[in-house]
Amino acid sequence: MAGADPRGETDASAAQPSSTPATPDAPHGDGHARQGKAALIVGAIGVVFGDIGTSPFYAMREALAHSRSGGQAELAVLGVVSLVFWALILVVTLKYVVFLMKADNKGEGGTLSLMALAQHAIGRRSALIFLLGVCGAALFYGDGIITPAVSVLGAVEGLKDAPGLAGRVDGFILPIAAGILIGLFLIQSRGTASMARWFGPLTTVWFLILGALGIYHIFDDVSILRALSPHYGVLFLIDNGFLGFVILGSVFLAVTGAEALYADMGHFGKAPIRQGWLFFVLPCLTLNYLGQGGLVLSDRAAAENPFWMMVPEFAYWPVFVVATIAAIIASQAVITGAFSVTQQAVQLGLLPRISILNTSESQAGQIFVPAVNMMLMVGVLFLLAMFQTSSNLAAAYGIAVTGSMFVDSLLAWFVVRRLWKWSLPLSLAVLTPFLALDLVFLTSNLLKIPQGAWFPLVMGAGLLIVMWTWVRGTQILTAKTRKDSLPLTDLIEMLRARPPHRAPGTAIFLTSDPDVAPVALMHNLKHNKVLHEKNVILTVRTTDRPRVPEDKRIQIEPISDDFKKLTLFYGFMEQPNVPKALGVCRRQGLKFDIMSTSFFLGRRSVVPSAQQGMPLWQDRLYIFLMRNAANPTDFFHIPPGRVVELGAQVSV
Repeated sequence: MAGADPRGETDASAAQPSSTPATPDAPHGDGHARQGKAALIVGAIGVVFGDIGTSPFYAMREALAHSRSGGQAELAVLGVVSLVFWALILVVTLKYVVFLMKADNKGEGGTLSLMALAQHAIGRRSALIFLLGVCGAALFYGDGIITPAVSVLGAVEGLKDAPGLAGRVDGFILPIAAGILIGLFLIQSRGTASMARWFGPLTTVWFLILGALGIYHIFDDVSILRALSPHYGVLFLIDNGFLGFVILGSVFLAVTGAEALYADMGHFGKAPIRQGWLFFVLPCLTLNYLGQGGLVLSDRAAAENPFWMMVPEFAYWPVFVVATIAAIIASQAVITGAFSVTQQAVQLGLLPRISILNTSESQAGQIFVPAVNMMLMVGVLFLLAMFQTSSNLAAAYGIAVTGSMFVDSLLAWFVVRRLWKWSLPLSLAVLTPFLALDLVFLTSNLLKIPQGAWFPLVMGAGLLIVMWTWVRGTQILTAKTRKDSLPLTDLIEMLRARPPHRAPGTAIFLTSDPDVAPVALMHNLKHNKVLHEKNVILTVRTTDRPRVPEDKRIQIEPISDDFKKLTLFYGFMEQPNVPKALGVCRRQGLKFDIMSTSFFLGRRSVVPSAQQGMPLWQDRLYIFLMRNAANPTDFFHIPPGRVVELGAQVSV
């Protein structure tokens, strides 16, 4: 998956199948086995289910508000609760927990992992699969911006109904929510490992509160239990006609966060997530939605804000505090998810190199991406200023999530057909209902474009253009470089015929194409007229697997007495560390003294060209991305004092 890079010659910037054999990764399951099952389930509840655990703030309220009766009719209440319950069963339980979690990429899930698995399944690069993966990643960022805004704002809006504060705090809601979110983004650089240990217990308490509130209000009108039958959901949709189709977009808010089940699978394993959902989270959510329905049946005015009106006055402030904490945890999970997706996108070649910092020495997954953190914070504050209420934000929320879910279903087709070898009838029988359900929710949310659904679509389209520009520009640059380059074997023969002056030590030339002479090597010979005693052509490749075992990290191929090819393999969820990998080379007899080793990087100065390649505006965008990419010295953790950069100008 390595591709030519304009700043250094090595980068994981073009998603191409690696020659690495399919070997078992060091799965997270090894760590899972060493931890208690209960601890893993509680941890999963804190990270995986935080988003879906804040949906009760607004899902019922929005669905009831859009019904023909404004939530006042009995059929509206029964129908909405029925639709919410069956959405939880069909979308979360059947699609994600039962089906998609089986489609893991060496234990990892998520759209980009599924894209890599689908590419691996068909055995070649597919433009369609690649496009689907890019679309899914772009929509995820839209979700990553909206989730913190709607979750925290939905919790803070509870102040409006707080005892003694009704009507007196409306002007403070937005500043308080903005202050909480700014603080959350500012602490990201410090890492969240110290706080993360509390996420599970606190979110567990939150779900217990949801369940307890539900049980308390189910007895307001026990007839709400009828809503567990899909019959009422169907009747409600028929009664509301086309409006019922629109309401489905609000019902979908109850399952936002379902994709986190799949995306975070590698952190906890399948069993803890499944057990946490089936035996704890699903019952608590079901009880809460039934309780909201029971409250509205007994007091139709409660349809205006059923969640906060179901909280007893004596418990209001404790519930408000825990609800705010739960919203912050849900936001934190999405923010760290955006960091993880960015790391995967960089490694898979969808984005230029970005500065990625480790915030924990012991946990590889604890990372901080400053550029993404700033982008998310600006986007969240922009959303707060533009939409101002969780009701307005809810209109923009569903489209990003439904789009991601639809992409997951499409990518799953390639996995079940090519990897699992399912027959065509079986594949259609399983996937068609999921695709139909996704399409219903997707088109329903598309109707909300005038109300705010345009935002994630515009943002997703922008990110799609950025990713496509980077990938296409890199491909053009790679092809042009290869065309103008000399085959490495030819260069070695020329050096034998006319030996240059030899310098002591080892020279390592980073390149994306080990079969041609690196630009830095050619410039060193042309201008310095020297060749080191030992020369290593180094290529870093990203595989279509999340992680590569250390014993499969390196591949050494002797070319001549003076030259060797060295290939380093990394998974798309790993950060390359060249010096550390060179230490592994000692086991295979290739020793490096870092103090007598020089790293040569080819730095290209790219100029736009209107006559070839991409349109001029896209050339300029590519050059902007290239100039703002992270320095390869920092990205590959190469000691700066051992690096020599040699430049060349090239047009795209």
